[in-house]
Amino acid sequence: QMQLAESGGGLVQPGGSLKLTCTSSNRFTINNMGWFRQTPGNQRELIARIIDYGGTIYHESVKGRFTISGDNGKQMVYLQMNNLKPEDTALYYCHNFRDRTWGQGTQVTVSQ
Repeated sequence: QMQLAESGGGLVQPGGSLKLTCTSSNRFTINNMGWFRQTPGNQRELIARIIDYGGTIYHESVKGRFTISGDNGKQMVYLQMNNLKPEDTALYYCHNFRDRTWGQGTQVTVSQ
């Protein structure tokens, strides 16, 4: 059984918003969690992650538009995506850096 599962993807127009959710069948602490995305033929790319003391880091291309957050009590991690651009189109994965596990991904398509 997979340990992580993403949801919340879909088709949106440029400038729209989506919120992705990652749930886990195993316990985690949010500072171990991050979001990646991947397009066909390309490497999986780190988009955002949570670090110690609730800090966050972001890929330059999504700074100011995406926000990662987590809830240890609910065992969930989120990615709020605002002002989406066509180049954000990808399969989005959540990742547990400690366990080195991935979900199946959720598709985000940004198109007019």
